[in-house]
Amino acid sequence: METTTASVGCGVHGARLDLAAYARNFSDAHPPLTRPQALIEAERCYYCYEAPCATACPTGIDVPSFIHRIAQGNERGAARAILEANPLGGMCARVCPTEVLCEQACVRNVNEDKPVEIGALQRYATDAHFAQPGAPLFTRSAPTGRRVAVVGAGPAGLACAHGLARRGHDVALFDARPKLGGLNEYGLASYKTTGGFAQKEIEWLLSIGGIEPRCGQVLGRDITLAGLLQAYDAVFLGLGLAGVNALGIAEPQAEGLRNAVDFIADLRQAQDLAALPVGRRVVVVGGGMTAVDAAVQAAKLGAQEVTMVYRRGQESMSASLAEQQWAQTNGVTVRYWAAPKELLCEGGAVRGMRFAATAVQGGRLVETGETFTLEADMVLKAIGQSYLSEYAGAEVALSQGRIATDADGRTSVPRVWAGGDCRAGGRDLTVEAVEHGKVAAVSIHEALRAA
Repeated sequence: METTTASVGCGVHGARLDLAAYARNFSDAHPPLTRPQALIEAERCYYCYEAPCATACPTGIDVPSFIHRIAQGNERGAARAILEANPLGGMCARVCPTEVLCEQACVRNVNEDKPVEIGALQRYATDAHFAQPGAPLFTRSAPTGRRVAVVGAGPAGLACAHGLARRGHDVALFDARPKLGGLNEYGLASYKTTGGFAQKEIEWLLSIGGIEPRCGQVLGRDITLAGLLQAYDAVFLGLGLAGVNALGIAEPQAEGLRNAVDFIADLRQAQDLAALPVGRRVVVVGGGMTAVDAAVQAAKLGAQEVTMVYRRGQESMSASLAEQQWAQTNGVTVRYWAAPKELLCEGGAVRGMRFAATAVQGGRLVETGETFTLEADMVLKAIGQSYLSEYAGAEVALSQGRIATDADGRTSVPRVWAGGDCRAGGRDLTVEAVEHGKVAAVSIHEALRAA
C-alpha cells in the first residue's frame, strides 16, 4: 500500500522571509545567563567531592571548582579552571550534549528533576573571560626548538596545537579550508554559535603564540604525510570525516539534492541569509545532530514543511532527546521507521522521495512491504560521514574505517598521532575530539623529550 502527499510548490529559492524574521530566527537559540541568574544557579551546586559530573566530562573539567568560583564572583578563576582542562570550553559549553554527560551525572537528579545547569554556567564563565581577557591565562614554556605539524584545524587539531605550544614547541597548523575551526566554524547550526564566536575563541587560543596557521592546504594535494615527516619532528592528524555516506539508492544529478553538511556550511558562511535558497518542502534523511541542524535551519529559512526521516525508532537516533525535541518544537516533523527507496526527479529537479516502511523482526531491520511518498523540492542527506583514507595514505592503519590508534593517539606510523572524528572508537563529540588533541599533545611532548 502506498500513500502520497499533496503536490510540490514553486521550488527552491531564497528570500522566503522578511529581514526581521531572519534576524529573529537565527539569533542565539539559548541566550546566556545573566549575572544574577548565574549566581543563583551556582548556589544550587553541592560542590561534591569526587563529583560524578567531573568524571562524566570527557575533558575532566573540575566542575564543582569552577562553579564555586562563579558563586564567589571569581569569573576569571572559573574560566581558568575550565580552559585548563578544555581549551575550547566556550564552544563546548554551547554544543556539548551536557544533558547526557555532566548534567545527567549531577547528584541533584536523585531527588529533583532538574540538574545544575552546568553547560550554561560554563558558557557564562568563558564568555566573561573572552569579553575581558586581561592578562593571559596561560603562557608558553621556553622554546624547545622542536617543530610539529598539525593537520586539521578542527577541535582535535586546535586542542593539540594549543597543548604543544604551551609546552614550547613550534606548531604549523594546516587546514584545507579558508578559515580555522573545522566543525566549529563550518559544521554547526548558526543559532548555536552567533556573533562569530568560533573565530573569537580561536583568536584567544592562538594568542598563546607559537602556532602558525596555514589555511588552504589540502593533505595529498599541497602537502603529504611523507613530506611533513621530513620537515617536522612529529605530525598530528585531525582530519575529521570528509566523506558523506550515500543513501544506498540511485542518486541522479538533480537540483535540490544536497549533502546536509554543505547546506550547514553555506549557512555558517553566509553574509546574507535571505540570499540562501531553500525548498518549500524539505526532506532530511538521517537521525543525528547534523540532520537536526539541517532540518531546523531549513525551517528557520522559511521552508513551509520540513520532515526528518529515520530508518529506526526514536530511541536509536544518535541525536539526543533534547535535540529531537528542539527539532519538533521548531517546525520539523520527525518520521521514524522508514528507509529511502527512490529519489523522484522531474526535469532535472527533485520532486520527492519514496520510502519503505521498516520494522525490526528477529533482531534485524527489514522492510514491511508498505511504501509512502513525501513530495519535496529539496532533499538533504544526513546519514553520516566517513573517513577518506586517500588523503593520509595507505600506510596509516585503519580500524572499522577510521585511523587506528592507541590510547594516546599514536598511529601505526612512527611519529604520527591522530584524534577527533577520524580516530577509530570515538563518539563523534566535539568535547571528545578536544580530549583526543589534549592527550596527544602530552604524548607528543613526552616523545620529543625522550628523543
